[in-house]
Amino acid sequence: MPQYRVNATTSAPLFTVWALLADGRSWPRWASGLDELVEHRSSGLGPDGRDGVGAVRAFRSGRAVTGERLTELVPQQRMAYEDAFNLAMKDYRAVVELESTPEGGTRIDWHGTWNAKPGIGWLTPLFLPRIMQRMADDLAAHAARAGGA
Repeated sequence: MPQYRVNATTSAPLFTVWALLADGRSWPRWASGLDELVEHRSSGLGPDGRDGVGAVRAFRSGRAVTGERLTELVPQQRMAYEDAFNLAMKDYRAVVELESTPEGGTRIDWHGTWNAKPGIGWLTPLFLPRIMQRMADDLAAHAARAGGA
């Protein structure tokens, strides 16, 4: 089973990073690979920016739309999700763990596993780790700007 583990550190405090992760509507603002949150294919989104366990977030990147279902939320510590629909992968599971740094910033640890679907799925180990590193880096950079740090 392919896997990735990426990390980033930001000067932003934990609560700033968590607020961005918990709000699916914010992801296209900070994740350079996401074009939009596709609301009509999403479900259970929180009106206050706090999506709950079971919420499905559908994101468009180019012409592809993928959906992720939130499976665990431990505020300011851990968010887990799985694929709800994806053309290239199946059994995708990912976890984002946050930890305060001694300097008051946040360390982001993002890791996941998946199985490739027939067709283009065999390419996922070649590009997904890079995409996820960029996501972690984008989150860290945006949080630093948003947190005023």
